[in-house]
Amino acid sequence: MDQNSLILAIESSCDETSVAVVKNGDIILSNIIATQINSHQRFGGVVPEVASRHHIEQITICIDQSLKQADVDKKDLDAVAVTYGPGLVGALLVGVSAAKAFAYANNLPLIPVNHMIGHIYAARFVKPIVFPSLALLVSGGHTELVYMPSENEFKIIGETRDDAAGEAYDKVGRVMGLKYPAGKAIDELAHEGQDTFHFPRAMEHEDNFDFSFSGLKSAFINTVHHADQINEELSKADLAASFQQSVVDVIVDKTVRACEQLDIKQLILAGGVAANRGLRDALDAKISEKLDDLDFVKAPLKLCGDNGAMIGAAGEMLMRHDQFADMTLNADPSLEFDWEPEAVK
Repeated sequence: MDQNSLILAIESSCDETSVAVVKNGDIILSNIIATQINSHQRFGGVVPEVASRHHIEQITICIDQSLKQADVDKKDLDAVAVTYGPGLVGALLVGVSAAKAFAYANNLPLIPVNHMIGHIYAARFVKPIVFPSLALLVSGGHTELVYMPSENEFKIIGETRDDAAGEAYDKVGRVMGLKYPAGKAIDELAHEGQDTFHFPRAMEHEDNFDFSFSGLKSAFINTVHHADQINEELSKADLAASFQQSVVDVIVDKTVRACEQLDIKQLILAGGVAANRGLRDALDAKISEKLDDLDFVKAPLKLCGDNGAMIGAAGEMLMRHDQFADMTLNADPSLEFDWEPEAVK
């Protein structure tokens, strides 16, 4: 493979249209992101049809801007990488269609990328990924532990059985009257309050690595509704701190236990909720206490959300493994990793 490989990478799985040019899998030459947050805020969440229409409007603009910012000509590219799942089917189809058209028009190979591999490979922009490793993926749609015994091998050893952590944050934020997405606001409020409500830590001591946040969400909502009924005013800061502490305690406990049982060299924290300061600090502290020889890599804050650069990093790895697609590539909104809880036994 050319030591100066250049990949145009397209991401459109949810509510960000992003196109990047990535060199050698770990150098960002451009990373254009057109966010749709303002369009979805009034609905309190992402509306799939609205998201798809925005992607259609933005995708060719982002491609042009990305090439221009990177100062790269189409003929200099080695491949086109694109997210084909998981995500919103209409949103994915816009990116996949644009990538296929661009690849066909410019006679370039097409690399299909699992969105979650992209999140993991955002860590490449910090340092090389070392195997075997474990990734904690925490986002609006996913909360899972992914074991990677070697490059291009991904096995889920634990995942949420209901709401993902990010979903729980947004639902709780709606009850608190916070704007969507609520994760950052709750994180900031949490640092001003105390864990006075002691919400449940679901499945914390069960002998598995699965998560559950639905019960926590219900306990939170019931607490707020009860207070409203008796005209009691609750501290938003304490509510946020109590909710976040419950989420963080379970995630950190399960992740550290998995690290202790697996012979891994590196732990990677990635996904939108990986930007949460409470989670990052708690993992730092617990790993320093119990696993001080473990290499803990956190995806850069600016690359925790959906972005094209992470797809380019993953795409370069897949290109080395000859993982290409033809023009029949379609969106796969329910794309998943293999499930292999026995990997830790």
